[in-house]
Amino acid sequence: MAQSNLFHIKSITEFHRQAGLPLPENPLISIVDYSKIQHLPESLSVVFDFYSISIKRNLNYKLFYGQQKYDFDEGIMFFMAPGQVLKIEIDQNARLQHSGWMLLIHPDFLWNTSLAKNIKKYNYFDYSVNESLFLSQKEEGVLNNILESIKQEYHSNIDKFSHDIIIAQLEVLLNYAERFYQRQFLTRRKTNHQILENLENILNDYFNDEKLTSNGLPTVHKVAEKLNMSSNYLSELLKVLTGLNTQQHIHQKVIEKAKLKLSTTDLSATEIAYELGFEHPQSFSKLFKTKTNLTPLEFRNSFN
Repeated sequence: MAQSNLFHIKSITEFHRQAGLPLPENPLISIVDYSKIQHLPESLSVVFDFYSISIKRNLNYKLFYGQQKYDFDEGIMFFMAPGQVLKIEIDQNARLQHSGWMLLIHPDFLWNTSLAKNIKKYNYFDYSVNESLFLSQKEEGVLNNILESIKQEYHSNIDKFSHDIIIAQLEVLLNYAERFYQRQFLTRRKTNHQILENLENILNDYFNDEKLTSNGLPTVHKVAEKLNMSSNYLSELLKVLTGLNTQQHIHQKVIEKAKLKLSTTDLSATEIAYELGFEHPQSFSKLFKTKTNLTPLEFRNSFN
């Protein structure tokens, strides 16, 4: 396999050139038909300076995001924000039969619109490859219809009205994606049950580790990394399944362990704080009070 090269693609026009496509009608937004892409090296890593929203089918690619790899053989939706690195490996012996579309949006296209700020609330732009959105045929049809509306305006001479219409359609598309992700969190029950079980095991391991005092409390990033998931995806998934995000699950485990130590040992609140990985005992007391409405001492005294 050829050595992977990093391509830093700074503009949508440059992307078109690299992919062997005609120049975009507008340098700040483009709709790409995957079947028209001609130039793909055997292996590359790519970082865009623009947003990418894709629906892909029948790809003979292996895509890596971070350390995660995924083979795409069904309809999926994948989002990338500017600055993210995506590694692509291509089976050159297989005939290119990929289909679907890619919507490229430069941040300048969003300038002075509500979406310029609101796009940051869509956490799936930071999800990993294996956390892509798996679409039903009906869901894919809904999103394709929105894209067609965008395409109609895109092929017009973009004026103030068409620009506003495209922004509005983009918001509709992103909101539907948010809805479909919520559905995915709920429907993949077996996988999600295993994630919850693994999360519990990971937190138990953390809090039973004698090195907790020196290593400190587990962070959301460390927990997500052990689960081979992105922090945002894990928190969104847990929020839907349990009502608590990852940080709240960590805090819940802290309080559980603290209550056990307060009720079964003579350790002071300060000693317990250090044993649980807190750098400052005051932080432990404040968290305990917030979660239980009692100070650690008040909780201990309630057993007497």
